[in-house]
Amino acid sequence: MKLRIATYNIHKGVTAFGRKTRIHELKEAIKTLDADIVFLQEVQGQHDHHAKRHDTWPSQAQHEFLAGDTHQCVYGMNAVYEHGHHGNALLSRLPIKTSTNRDISDHAYEQRGILHVVVQIAELEAHCFVIHLGLFAASRRRQVQALIQQIKEHVPPQSPLIIAGDFNDWSQRLSHTLYKELNVIEAFDSAPQLGIEQLAPKFKLRGIGLGQNAHARTFPAGLPWLSLDRIYLRGFKVEHARVMQGGSWKTLSDHVPLSVDLSLNRFDLITKHLG
Repeated sequence: MKLRIATYNIHKGVTAFGRKTRIHELKEAIKTLDADIVFLQEVQGQHDHHAKRHDTWPSQAQHEFLAGDTHQCVYGMNAVYEHGHHGNALLSRLPIKTSTNRDISDHAYEQRGILHVVVQIAELEAHCFVIHLGLFAASRRRQVQALIQQIKEHVPPQSPLIIAGDFNDWSQRLSHTLYKELNVIEAFDSAPQLGIEQLAPKFKLRGIGLGQNAHARTFPAGLPWLSLDRIYLRGFKVEHARVMQGGSWKTLSDHVPLSVDLSLNRFDLITKHLG
């Protein structure tokens, strides 16, 4: 079975300091990704001030507005304040079976969570984790350990696994831990070995290295330089991986999204089950 997924930090659907709303343009842009599953970060569940300030502010929560009639949606509320809240969300064309949101806040100034959603893919249940890690390296290390523990306790080794989101890991120090503990691949690290070597020159011109431990660069959107956004996989084969740069993507958020085409690697899943 073929599957397209995407991950995107949407910056709460507004420009800096909330001067202008971008949520309608974001909805149209996300539609063009044509993704079966979309992992979203910085999703505004409620913001009373923006709702009063902007005439076009949606009456729905952003995850519901972005899902529209084509996708189911799940929201994990993380940061709560007097006038609203925001967090992570997942949009899915495929049936959503269950969802949980776990608080992994490391201190009072950064409220973070892990949104765990089980999605039905053919006859299998795929475990999807939406991540937005902290700004401090020590926090990120502890939050990744919490993620690893949660996956080891709640995800069967034979189940497909997708972890995607904003890792804030500009030094690229977390991948080795995830590779070792969870036996995952990262979508762009694996790209040359999985049939898209012909894209390498194009990506290098854009400043995006391919190959081991060379993740896609997604921040800042105007001239992506830092590798903050990732997609880690287990039980899938990467068919095609893209960074959505240029055009309107430069101004819709402070990040650009990643889009990856996948197929289920049933041999890999069977091997893990037997092992």
